Amino acid sequence: MLRTHTCNEVRNEHIGQTVTLSGWVNTIRDHGGVIFIDLRDHFGMTQVVFHDAEMLKNVHKETVIQVKGAVVAREEETVNPKLETGTVEVHVEEMTILGPSKNMLPFEIESSKETREDVRLKYRYLDLRNPALHKNIVFRSKVISFLRQQMEELGFMDMHTPILTSSSPEGARDYLVPSRKHPGKFYALPQSPQQFKQLLMVSGFDKYYQIAPCFRDEDARGDRSPGEFYQLDFEMAFAEQEDVFKVGETVLYNTFKKFTDKEVSPAPFRRIRFEDAMLKYGSDKPDLRNPLIIEDLTEFFAGVEFPAFKGKPVRGIVAPCADRSKKFYEDSLKHAMSIGMKGLGYLMLKEGKFKGPIDKFLSEEQRSHLIEMTGMKDGDTIFFISDAKGVVDGLAGGIRKWLGETLDLIDTNRFEFCYIVDFPMYEWNEDEKKIDFTHNPFSMPQGGLEALETMDPLDIYAYQYDIVCNGVELSSGAVRNHNPEIMRKAFAIAGYGEEEVAQKFGALYTAFQYGAPPHAGMAPGIDRMIMLLAEEDTIRDVIAFPLNGAAQDLMMNAPSVVTDQQLDDVHIAVVEEDEEL
Repeated sequence: MLRTHTCNEVRNEHIGQTVTLSGWVNTIRDHGGVIFIDLRDHFGMTQVVFHDAEMLKNVHKETVIQVKGAVVAREEETVNPKLETGTVEVHVEEMTILGPSKNMLPFEIESSKETREDVRLKYRYLDLRNPALHKNIVFRSKVISFLRQQMEELGFMDMHTPILTSSSPEGARDYLVPSRKHPGKFYALPQSPQQFKQLLMVSGFDKYYQIAPCFRDEDARGDRSPGEFYQLDFEMAFAEQEDVFKVGETVLYNTFKKFTDKEVSPAPFRRIRFEDAMLKYGSDKPDLRNPLIIEDLTEFFAGVEFPAFKGKPVRGIVAPCADRSKKFYEDSLKHAMSIGMKGLGYLMLKEGKFKGPIDKFLSEEQRSHLIEMTGMKDGDTIFFISDAKGVVDGLAGGIRKWLGETLDLIDTNRFEFCYIVDFPMYEWNEDEKKIDFTHNPFSMPQGGLEALETMDPLDIYAYQYDIVCNGVELSSGAVRNHNPEIMRKAFAIAGYGEEEVAQKFGALYTAFQYGAPPHAGMAPGIDRMIMLLAEEDTIRDVIAFPLNGAAQDLMMNAPSVVTDQQLDDVHIAVVEEDEEL
């Protein structure tokens, strides 16, 4: 028996008993012939005491040992209240080395998060011993278990979908896998189980879910892991948008309430139209904890002789800036320039009077109107953002975010959810001079076939929606287009002929011709959800073995060079960059 107890179990009731513990040497403290070791395992820590230094020959920090000895009460002045086992210690009678460790570690385990990330990821198995990081991975397991429990209680079936599939244009770059048996042909790793979950609905299943791996060859961000991520993927037959919303609200609210002490916005979550989100918050993933609202001042400035704003949309943000220093305004300008603005105009309201360079362009009536329409109070400053249509809202959102953070206006003690709804079905692709799908090509257009046949495509909305929490997009979803006639027309508007649709989405397109139920779903991102709950700044700290920002696994040395024989097997030739074709 390698252990009778784990390192968090030894308590006062075990005093006088002999126990066997196994774990890693966390610390070694030599007090002149009496040596104290904190022994650590997955569950916790226990102090073990050696009276014979010879027993610890070749034992270094992170060596795995087994100890056997009597449980003894600590002296009152040595009790450690930070440890669950802090009132007792084990006096070692026997010790065995189970797994030797090198004397020099790449970094100190308990402070590994202060180490360069490339070193941490190279020795990830050591980094994961850090109690904080270890706790995150345990936490992740508990959250996923709870998500599964809720989905089962709501009547959803856990079903797996293939990893090797066909390439399809779903918005991101595919990972391709060459076929050995079919020269020149490739599998693709699924960007999501999108088509498969819809095919399950066509197959007659009512409610599907899985903890789905998704593979996209995308660049990394703080809230996005390159290559691989996981989502709570679910789909419902005979469902409309509100049916999906109720499931999302139930599962996410219950999960956040269980795993955080912070306030969580209750159901129903706010519904915000995409256009309203862009106008009021400057983002389709607004942080509703930020109280600042963006005002549309285009019409107001149409009557103001200010050359910089002529013929352009104008946005304004009122912020409480009383007693702010000159440096604050200099920093606001620096931030504006850093996000692509040419400048940042503003007016301060002090004792009923405006101060700022734009004031001289305003009449007394216009000053009063501006104060009334924006609700400015004494001590407030209004910041102005003006640029081309399609650009101005994002810039205003960047200023809103900076002001909220800099002025400490964001309530960090709550999670605020909302649904973003009514996304445009199509958008204009300026580079290719054509209409493209904005979001998900499998979505049902609002108004159905009639809308596609009679409306300007850029005025058509789709039954598409996102869940956003604290400025982080957690989920995308849609009511699916299950009608072949509507699908043909929807894709035709985006420039896809029927033959191309049948080729790229053959299974789904054909299946819909054999009776498909209305269906809808969504897929909340698990990595992002856990990142928020664990209050981590980077998604890599809630994933056991993540890729780095350059999409490399430094521990496993992936991607790596393979042998010529392996390449020959899958009919691939690698051409050096400087080699002529």
